[in-house]
Amino acid sequence: MIKLKDMIARNLFTESKKLRVFDFDDTLVKTTSFIYVTNNGKKKKLTPGEYAVYNEKPGDKFDFSDFSKVQNPNEIKKITKVFRRIVASSGGDGVHILTARAAFKPIRQYLKDIGINMSKIYVTALASNNPKDKADWIEDKIDNEGYDDIYFADDSLKNVNATKKMLRGKDVRWRVQHIKH
Repeated sequence: MIKLKDMIARNLFTESKKLRVFDFDDTLVKTTSFIYVTNNGKKKKLTPGEYAVYNEKPGDKFDFSDFSKVQNPNEIKKITKVFRRIVASSGGDGVHILTARAAFKPIRQYLKDIGINMSKIYVTALASNNPKDKADWIEDKIDNEGYDDIYFADDSLKNVNATKKMLRGKDVRWRVQHIKH
């Protein structure tokens, strides 16, 4: 257990290393991109929000071809405003987009197209809707890159809860925001 005097000393003499992480689909932007699921000859489509909470069934085959681009983007201005403010104040240092998508380039291009300087912003495409994968990615940044001040915004309650659970076991300052529409 860390003693209070050690925490005060650390806070007084070291600057925190900030990690700011945003989900993309249904957090920063709404699109008309769908995930197509085929099982036993039946095909259905899922929105990114539905996919984020979808429980995979044996035999499911996924088609993510819609996510090779950002289709008909509709900026979620309230959250994008927060994102822009953080980018402006940090210069982009420690700012990341963490997405379940498999491709990062369309996201980078979209953000560039709406006037966000992407020179220092990283986009990580996990190609996974497993909430633990996002929590593990953030944990890796804490454990291996020394981040100690964490902000995470995501529309998926599963991702939010998995990340909160992981962060409760860490000696870091954190805020996790569930984005609701």
